[in-house]
Amino acid sequence: MRKKAKILSSLGIAVAVLFSAVLFTSPKEAVAEPQVVPVEGMSYNVNSALADNLKSLIGKKVSVIMVSGATVSGLVKEVGTHLVHLEKLEGNEFFDALIRIENINAIEAMFRTYKR
Repeated sequence: MRKKAKILSSLGIAVAVLFSAVLFTSPKEAVAEPQVVPVEGMSYNVNSALADNLKSLIGKKVSVIMVSGATVSGLVKEVGTHLVHLEKLEGNEFFDALIRIENINAIEAMFRTYKR
């Protein structure tokens, strides 16, 4: 009788260990690596003026680096002869800015993103 009880308890422990192993080591789902893809409609033209490059980015989010070193980020709304209008400024979404194009040192824009 004792032998049967020992065998049954050993069998119960073995089943519990196997159940735990199956429960906690479920197969991982295959996760595809995200691909880097170009953002549609984004391009610079190094043979054009800064104002012309800004015009091609109307409606897009850009960061404008000023000659002073300050950075202003927002959506390009309109580009004129001497000024660029940025709207929905980053950190001040209810504010817009008019920036003199001659005071711009560089512009940054997102050209690539992840495709999942």
